[in-house]
Amino acid sequence: MAFLLMSITVLHLVTLAMLFIATMEKSWWSWGDVENTDLWYKCIFDNSSETWMCASASESEWLQSVQALMILSVVLSSISFMVFLGQLFTMSKGGLFYFTGLCQLFAGFAAFAAVLIFTFQRKEILQDIRELEMGRFGFCYILAWVCVPLLLVSGALYVHLRKRA
Repeated sequence: MAFLLMSITVLHLVTLAMLFIATMEKSWWSWGDVENTDLWYKCIFDNSSETWMCASASESEWLQSVQALMILSVVLSSISFMVFLGQLFTMSKGGLFYFTGLCQLFAGFAAFAAVLIFTFQRKEILQDIRELEMGRFGFCYILAWVCVPLLLVSGALYVHLRKRA
């Protein structure tokens, strides 16, 4: 039981860290090593100064919905972890972690909706005159996709987890 509890806790913390990185880091769409776009900024690499020059991403309703859903996912997952810790010490023996599991499941659904919107509406979100075929999805986008099943699995595990001691 202690191993299962520790494994779920580590899974939750790892997923929360990956979700936070996917939300805040700058690589949802990439045009090679010279330009990256994320949920917040569009960055271009300046060869003369060898630094990244970033400007705010152009606002669109689709981008704002992706931003809101990713933030909602991080917040729900954080709340889920804090509630889990509280329930761990205050819940009576035999209780189930329903609220924790539901928060985690909703965090997974929010992240899933965000990456789906970015996938299908990237042309409107990026608003770039260049061909999208020249670019590719960045590592933060892939990280967000990896978080979706991890959030859903951990949410399902929390719903079925029963406090023994």
